[in-house]
Amino acid sequence: MSMNLITALYLVASVFFIQALKGLSHPTSSRRGNAFGMAGMAIAVLTTVALIYKLGAQMGEGAGIGYVLLGLLVGGSAGTVMAKRVEMTKMPELVAFMHSMIGLAAVFIAVAAVVEPQSLGIVAALGDAIPAGNRLELFLGAAIGAITFSGSVIAFGKLSGKYKFRLFQGAPVTFAGQHWLNLAVGLAIVGLGLAFTFTGNLTAFAVLVALAFVIGVLIIIPIGGADMPVVVSMLNSYSGWAAAGIGFSLNNSMLIVAGSLVGSSGAILSYIMCKAMNRSFFNVILGGFGAEAGATVAGSQEQRPVKSGSADDAAFLLGNADSVIIVPGYGLAVARAQHALMELTEKLTHRGVTVKYAIHPVAGRMPGHMNVLLAEAEVPYEQVFEMEDINPEFGQADVVLVLGANDVVNPSAKTDPKSPIAGMPILDAYKARTVIVNKRSMASGYAGLDNELFYMDKTMMVFGDAKKVVEDMVKAVE
Repeated sequence: MSMNLITALYLVASVFFIQALKGLSHPTSSRRGNAFGMAGMAIAVLTTVALIYKLGAQMGEGAGIGYVLLGLLVGGSAGTVMAKRVEMTKMPELVAFMHSMIGLAAVFIAVAAVVEPQSLGIVAALGDAIPAGNRLELFLGAAIGAITFSGSVIAFGKLSGKYKFRLFQGAPVTFAGQHWLNLAVGLAIVGLGLAFTFTGNLTAFAVLVALAFVIGVLIIIPIGGADMPVVVSMLNSYSGWAAAGIGFSLNNSMLIVAGSLVGSSGAILSYIMCKAMNRSFFNVILGGFGAEAGATVAGSQEQRPVKSGSADDAAFLLGNADSVIIVPGYGLAVARAQHALMELTEKLTHRGVTVKYAIHPVAGRMPGHMNVLLAEAEVPYEQVFEMEDINPEFGQADVVLVLGANDVVNPSAKTDPKSPIAGMPILDAYKARTVIVNKRSMASGYAGLDNELFYMDKTMMVFGDAKKVVEDMVKAVE
């Protein structure tokens, strides 16, 4: 295979990746986007395998291709098994895990390039020293990759919520002098990176990589659970830039293009998430609002009266309404109630009720979590609306059904300037004539805050597992 053909195939794969991002920008074209992405990746992988075989043959080491194929077999098999077994509620954790693997791969490639530059074609015109430009690229790729790996591991633990280790708890982990420590470690990484760039000192490279693993932990542990959607998209961006940095070192145009697409799209998504939460990116990094607030309100939740009802009561209100807006949340995903909800929607629509779904940008545990959840249940795309489009309609809605959502419908964001989420854009569910909220209990949401919506006169709480409650609603509507 000639280098011209390899370059052309990489160009085709790059175009496919761009089309994939374009397709994934809307639910109606997401299948086509996924198809483009898979095709582009297949072309890129096969082309890279052919390139490795070509280079190995030239160096008399063609047998090395066996290790590459073995790695593809092991990694592909593991990915297939994980994709088939993963539950919808575990998708954010899977995404964080994949980010960690991309970051670690970047570190390994950088280390291999530094230790044996000849094997990767990184040599100067004279001698075997790595050029300063390549050393800068390796420094950036390794540092960003290490930060991505360790940060993603912490994010994985926080998202899973099943590990007792304090660093993996949803509450922020803070200590005195934390920001100064982060600054010192960050400056040390930059200093060591520059030392490696200009002198090629291997000790400086090893220490900067170790410190990068450390700061990846330090910048994620003070971030509370409510900011996790931003963290997921941010780490997505980091993994892309790590790949792009290594692509420059390897002179691999495909890796540069793919990494740049992931890095830039992740950065844009992080900005969108921050805007949706009325937060700045730097505020998230320097420590998010988190579960500590929940401890101050936990005792008061039991003392405040709420109006509760049954699934039959809720079904009666829904069946006699003209317009219903459904707000899905993480509790719906945990209960895997999306299919039962779809059945309820069909029955209400058959009775002449107008049903719409309201999606908050940060609902769930990662960007787009609720969109994927509803798509899995084949909810019609025309019934699903983003926050900016649906908010003006809440005031005219007869009933709003909130299923497992909490922080994204908390009116304190608009009514209490002292609230940690003050100014955060929310779904205006509190404006509807009647609000039905399904929760397992009165426990606070992921931000650890009490929700004033639950105590309004117009609100009826229906306690229980979302799937069981919705199934009972379906039976009652019949």
